[in-house]
Amino acid sequence: WETVPKRCLSVTMSRMLPEHEMIVLPALSPTMETGTIKQWEVNEGGAIEEGDVLCEVETDKAVVAFEAVGIEGYLAKIIAPDGTKDIQVGHNVCIVVENEEDVAAFKNWTPDQAVSTPPPAAAPSAPASTQAPPAAQPAGNWPDHEVIALPALSPTMESGTLSSWGIAVGDEIIEGETAIAEIETDKAVVTFEATGIEGYVAKIFRAEGDKDIKLGEPLFIVVEEKEDVAKFADFTIADASGAGASPVADAPAAAAATPVAAAAAVTGAAVASGDRVFISPLAKKIAGEQGINVDQLAGTGTGPKGRVVAADVKNFISPQPHLLLLLLRQSQRQVLPQLQLPQLENTQRLMSPLTESKNTIPHYYLTRAINMDNVLQLRKELNSISDSKISVNDFIIKAASLACLKVPECNSAWMGDTIRQYNVVDMCVAVATPTGLMTPIVVDAHAKGLSQISSDVKSLATKAKDGKLQPHEFMGGTFTISNLGMMGIDHFTAIINPPQACILAIGASTQKVILDDSTEKGFRAMTEMKVTLSSDHRVVDGAVGAQWLKAFAGFLEQPITMHL
Repeated sequence: WETVPKRCLSVTMSRMLPEHEMIVLPALSPTMETGTIKQWEVNEGGAIEEGDVLCEVETDKAVVAFEAVGIEGYLAKIIAPDGTKDIQVGHNVCIVVENEEDVAAFKNWTPDQAVSTPPPAAAPSAPASTQAPPAAQPAGNWPDHEVIALPALSPTMESGTLSSWGIAVGDEIIEGETAIAEIETDKAVVTFEATGIEGYVAKIFRAEGDKDIKLGEPLFIVVEEKEDVAKFADFTIADASGAGASPVADAPAAAAATPVAAAAAVTGAAVASGDRVFISPLAKKIAGEQGINVDQLAGTGTGPKGRVVAADVKNFISPQPHLLLLLLRQSQRQVLPQLQLPQLENTQRLMSPLTESKNTIPHYYLTRAINMDNVLQLRKELNSISDSKISVNDFIIKAASLACLKVPECNSAWMGDTIRQYNVVDMCVAVATPTGLMTPIVVDAHAKGLSQISSDVKSLATKAKDGKLQPHEFMGGTFTISNLGMMGIDHFTAIINPPQACILAIGASTQKVILDDSTEKGFRAMTEMKVTLSSDHRVVDGAVGAQWLKAFAGFLEQPITMHL
């Protein structure tokens, strides 16, 4: 083929099979790490054209269509059939061939036939074996190491250009402190930060200026011990590709040792094997200073593939059992402080952010009906004299922002052992997109006028639906609004967007008849809107939540006060 399809991260050429492509599971939402195949829309032997829906995938956000972007040909083999769960992003899901007559050659295909191109003769290699090496074991005679691949740094990123390195061979990488590289994505130049990565840089595969690096392709090697750096002077990408199968045994594609799957696998430094606990140098140092036996940290690692990093040691308190919660936040991992749960075994769970939120945050709900007559009248007057058309949602954002200033306890975040209270309001507005729910941020919403809020929301919503939001435009925020009123929903409760303390659910505005002695008929019609505030009881007490709703309702029922 003349061009490499965007979603195809590897091309394998088995000796006895026609030319074909391994199609891998892409990231269909900013926080997606695994997916479940709900249903294939193309049968084996079926033709695939650009834009066709290959299958329906259940992500951490929703059920999303996996479309053929840059993929054409014939579906020769389905590797992950309907119902296959917990498939990691970057793992093989099907095989596509260019010619229809080649489909039959894959009838009896098995994952062990997905072999990568052999490394050059000069490259060091492990002795030939009829079986794939055990997961997370060192490749060949190389010391324990990790192959660090290019991650997704924006929701629509499929490849990137390496603008500049922030590291060099021999440098130490400290989690949360080291800026690894500047990567030019499809929309911006983004910093690739050390999240869950610690150790010493042993080998760099890519040079500054390299373009069109696909997601999942190896960038560099990290080792635990500095003295191991020199041993990787002759290490090549071919050596990285020979690392073996992915450690995720549940996925049917795990045995497919394609270059991408091998590059994503951590070769020896990520998963505890036998009696050894794999731990970063900094984590080991902190453990020694705190008098913690490294063996006690077994199973607590939150680094790549289970490696113990500094944050794990800091959150570990021996000998109390604990539950370490992992929270995926818009394509990056954040570790919540440890919760003491003496009655539970020492376990580790990986869940979607909203599932984690619902299961671990003590939600409570307050509902209030608001008279919207004055807002609707003011909106009508403003739109008659203004070029920019103001929506009811713009008034809601403004009122919620001012209520957050008036009752700042609701404009806060739960940080584990502390509560962080913000003095500015960055309002997240939930937007439905083809790849799931996203929450772009209206920055400094409290300080903006209705016209500017309207402009910002329209611009952000368009970017979200087109998949063009940059990370800073949807990651963070201090308060969230979810409005389903325009969809005819009268009333609902929303799940808190952690670490925020509150989220406001907006229902539809409906007309009702109320008594009014000042009118000739003794009654009149009123437009009413029901809203529900979901709050984290660890941060916001019921009385405080009620104060916030009172302030919010006051601004909407007397909208002129928003300009005082």
